[in-house]
Amino acid sequence: MAAAALRAQLNAHIAGMYTEGVVDEDTFEELRDEGTAIEVSRLFIYDASEIIDDIDILMEEPEVDFDEVEALTQQLMRCTSSVGAQQVNLACMHFGNFYAIQCKQGCLVSFSLVRNEFYIVRHELEIMISKSRSRHVVLTPK
Repeated sequence: MAAAALRAQLNAHIAGMYTEGVVDEDTFEELRDEGTAIEVSRLFIYDASEIIDDIDILMEEPEVDFDEVEALTQQLMRCTSSVGAQQVNLACMHFGNFYAIQCKQGCLVSFSLVRNEFYIVRHELEIMISKSRSRHVVLTPK
């Protein structure tokens, strides 16, 4: 397949991410303009995965350290802003309502939403990374 067609497929995937609200177009286009979209996406996936795992471990404790949960959630929200993952950020804000009142059951339920939203973003970014790497397509602005 010609490089132009591969690039078009990749751009269509990214446009779909914008349409579906997976990532914020302005934020992600800035990364593409800077030529850092792939690297920032990889860092986001790694860092957010680690933070989510750490929060999950804290939530399994009999006595939850809600201050630590809050600190990690704030890190996650900063991390999500790097790629414009607004749905993850909104889920984190919802999660924050429950750790603020130290309601463990509410935290567990709302944290599952955080995790699910992250999985959606991770999946779409991994597809994008795979398409750009496997076809040696340079990720450039539209």
